Amino acid sequence: MRTESRLFAGVALFFAVTAAGYWWRSREPAGTAALGIAFLMAALVAFFLHVQYRRRGLRAQDRPDAEIIDTAGPLQFFSPHSPWPIVVALGAVLLALGVVFGLWLVLLGFGVLGLGVLGMVFQYVDRPDPGSEPSGPRARPGQPSNSRSR
Repeated sequence: MRTESRLFAGVALFFAVTAAGYWWRSREPAGTAALGIAFLMAALVAFFLHVQYRRRGLRAQDRPDAEIIDTAGPLQFFSPHSPWPIVVALGAVLLALGVVFGLWLVLLGFGVLGLGVLGMVFQYVDRPDPGSEPSGPRARPGQPSNSRSR
């Protein structure tokens, strides 16, 4: 993910330079805000990919000597069911309604949205990676873990 991280960092840098140049030339806040948000989104993706690269190291796609078989197996875990996308959607709705009805609803929307995002991020934090194997043999419930026991 090193290559993807550098690619999105370059996109973020492009949007940052473009936003600064646009603001300097036009002093128009809407376009500058849009370019600033584009910078933040690209920077967020670049940061995520960089963290994943630091955590997991090189993938087979990043190595020039890799074979096709090196990418075989399960890619990743995708949640079959989760309540957190609904919480994120509710937070976004509250945030949008808060722009119309008042600051108190904006603050409530930020709180619900933050809760939903944190819930999505940390929902499966204790789940092992799909490529990692358990460290030892697993015992069935009710049986001792020693295979030589009678």
